[in-house]
Amino acid sequence: MSFSDSENLLNSRDVARLLDMSPDAVNEYARKEILPAFKAGRQWRFRRQDITSFQQQVRAASAA
Repeated sequence: MSFSDSENLLNSRDVARLLDMSPDAVNEYARKEILPAFKAGRQWRFRRQDITSFQQQVRAASAA
């Protein structure tokens, strides 16, 4: 993994702040595959671009 890749990885707390959710809820969404994520050891990791896409999908769905 390159340095720029690691800059674009977020942990559950980062995602929780972006989505205004609790870290526990973020982890639950990852476990249920609602949020795209992968495990790095025991921790969930999220790609920034995946979270941005998720936010856009949620906004589009709520606007419809």
